[in-house]
Amino acid sequence: MFNKKKCAVFLAVLLTAVFAVMPVSYAMHIMEGYLSAKYCVAWGVIALPFIIWGMFSIKKILETNHKNITLLAMSGAFIFVISSLKIPSVTGSCSHMTGTGLGAVLFGAAPMAVLGLIVLLFQAILLAHGGITTLGANTFSMAVAGPFLSFAVYNICKKCHFNKKVSVFLAAFLGDIFTYCITSIQLAIAYPSQNGGIMASAVKFLGVFAPTQFPLAVIEGILTVIIIIALQTYAMPEMKLINFIKEEV
Repeated sequence: MFNKKKCAVFLAVLLTAVFAVMPVSYAMHIMEGYLSAKYCVAWGVIALPFIIWGMFSIKKILETNHKNITLLAMSGAFIFVISSLKIPSVTGSCSHMTGTGLGAVLFGAAPMAVLGLIVLLFQAILLAHGGITTLGANTFSMAVAGPFLSFAVYNICKKCHFNKKVSVFLAAFLGDIFTYCITSIQLAIAYPSQNGGIMASAVKFLGVFAPTQFPLAVIEGILTVIIIIALQTYAMPEMKLINFIKEEV
């Protein structure tokens, strides 16, 4: 059983690493100094309650069974690896996957706020991917908004009796897309268009990311499904602990 667990972790790392071998360019996370101080503080304040909620949620998950830390840690590692990928866009910017859909499906949206914050902090310090002052804005878009939509989509699909793999795909795919919608709105609020205001600016930012983000979201959805299949195969006891396989026939 221990070897099977090692195989599952290795497969997850291998699959994400395959997509991570790409040219490095400017990061999609809102970069250091790109937002004024008032917006940095505002987004930090907005994200803070979700982070606190996430801390209590993680504490409850670990108190329920300390073995849950294995899947929780893997979810965080998945976010770190997959969101470190930066693919140049044809529009001169770049995009990347988020990876938060996996954890949102397994544990709910709240813990992803904490895991996402940790990932974004390490990326800002070690990879110059994002920034410290923009940490609140990046946390809200990638670690709060995206995971909450993923969690909602997955549960709606379950209630509608969708195939589980389809549900996981839609959750990861739409969560990724929604993250970029929120990021575009954040940038639009900070830099509204002189002609059309915030909405016109948001549409322009979305247009910048869309050419590469849509196919990346599809890849993330497929990759998340593959990881779930691997976990169901090689880490079934852990998946049962979090009741993910509870509904399996």
